[in-house]
Amino acid sequence: MEMALGEVNNAESEIASANWPEIRLLRLQNTTSDYPRADASIKSAWQACAPDSARDFSALAYFFGREIHQKQRVPVGLIQSAWGGTPAESWTSLGSLASDASLMPVFAQRARVADTQAANLLALEKEEREYQQAVIRAKTEGRPTPGRTWHPDFGAWAPAALYNAMIAPLTRLPIRGVIWYQGESNSGPERAPLYARLFQTLIADWRKAWGQGDFPFLFVQIANWSPGDDWPAVREAQRAALSVRNTGMAVSIDIGDPVNIHPLNKQEVGHRLALAARALAYGEDIECSGPLFRQVTPDEDGLRVWFDHATGGLKAKGDALKGFEIAGADLAFAPATARIEGGTVVVSSPKIAAPVFVRYGWAANPDCNLYSGEELPASPFKSGPAR
Repeated sequence: MEMALGEVNNAESEIASANWPEIRLLRLQNTTSDYPRADASIKSAWQACAPDSARDFSALAYFFGREIHQKQRVPVGLIQSAWGGTPAESWTSLGSLASDASLMPVFAQRARVADTQAANLLALEKEEREYQQAVIRAKTEGRPTPGRTWHPDFGAWAPAALYNAMIAPLTRLPIRGVIWYQGESNSGPERAPLYARLFQTLIADWRKAWGQGDFPFLFVQIANWSPGDDWPAVREAQRAALSVRNTGMAVSIDIGDPVNIHPLNKQEVGHRLALAARALAYGEDIECSGPLFRQVTPDEDGLRVWFDHATGGLKAKGDALKGFEIAGADLAFAPATARIEGGTVVVSSPKIAAPVFVRYGWAANPDCNLYSGEELPASPFKSGPAR
């Protein structure tokens, strides 16, 4: 979410054309707080959208706002409150976290990090000394300056620290809705199992804080990336959040970068979020989602998978349909042959005599190609238990 317009695909041409006087931009400073603040730290005050002001603004928010402005012909105000590489619990109030016993592991995780922080700081100081020495060697030898190793910010990872400083001060402002692009920092083995509950708690928390009802909360399902940890589980948790009223999800499984956790194609992600806003917030009669898993039923020697958002038909990009696996009651998944029949997909495998469960795109960087007739990608999913 924080990636600036100046860092994405076709950055210079996008910046040069960013003249939209009826789009206004406000950027918050990245700060933390131990308690809810009444005032936010502002990095740049409200500005008309122009090349100079747009260059360092959230690219995703800009592309989203530009489409809303163009399609709805209304003024748009965008507030950037984003800190890359932070977990969802940092953006949730302490009250909401503490009121749910199932979220207590959030505090246990924080305690473990705090217990090792003194040693971590010493290691970081040593790493910094070595980095500075490497920079000097690179300059002496005429080589490029080496990159820094990324580390989580200790303060920004504290539960509620970013909610207190960067969300609470905004809750007095009227808003039309929220766009959210996060999840990577909750993809580790400790955090991923909590994400479904945590993310839905965050949505309810923000709606309660604003007191404006169930305003649209639109989010991006995390993209494909090669290392990935427990990314499939986080994607499934995000898909589950669609059960919450007035939510929408932009699938990005097809436009990530396997070797870059920060994919540069923010134009398409912004467009897919804007489709959700145009449908949910502005009532346009448009398809705003790719196929979403509804249910699975037995079908001869295989399974038949049914989808919502398939009224325009289903299609495979490329030759054969890819990305499906099936399993029996033992949850031992095997690759499946898949074919499209109307608005459904029939899957089977000679290795699975009595199939029960199905999953699609269930990998950090999956090879999958199911789309709607409107060219929107299907969300990865898994039927059956969470294991």
